[in-house]
Amino acid sequence: MQLVVARIGRAHGIKGEVTVEVRTDEPELRLGPGAVLATDPASAGPLTIASGRVHSGRLLLRFEGVHDRTGAEALRNTLLIADVDPEELPEGEDEYYDHQLIDLDVVTKDGEEVGRITEISHLPTQDLFVVERPDGTEVYVPFVEEIVTEIDLEEQRAVIDPPPGLIDDRAEIASSRDASESGDDA
Repeated sequence: MQLVVARIGRAHGIKGEVTVEVRTDEPELRLGPGAVLATDPASAGPLTIASGRVHSGRLLLRFEGVHDRTGAEALRNTLLIADVDPEELPEGEDEYYDHQLIDLDVVTKDGEEVGRITEISHLPTQDLFVVERPDGTEVYVPFVEEIVTEIDLEEQRAVIDPPPGLIDDRAEIASSRDASESGDDA
């Protein structure tokens, strides 16, 4: 199975290094020297990692055959894809690969059906489940422990405890402006 493990950013310096947006919890395993990665678009690869280093909190990679800034800049926005055994599981107990979560049924802790996970959106601050509801609409559920209380791969479901307004329109919004406006009419 193929998993996107990074996206190439801008060129760094003049010797062919690039910044990368890491999309794996195991960069040392997937993005180490010697790793051969498929690419999207396919015409850019495959790419073999020659070296990597962290600079100012960002991972920088250099690929075999890319020796200058022009070559590095040509790779910008290319996705790096690793071949992963589908039976392989993440090291951490509460860690999951995207393919394990896609198509899980989402239910509330009270058993109410919410929908099905169709996509995982990886944002800088947190990941989001994109959940397709039975009526075809989508709802975004932050993949944080306070909201996603259980992932049961055997039962193929994710249990959530959503705050008011996350999956329904019943949230009450309290505003001091509303109270002062009603007092001004008198």
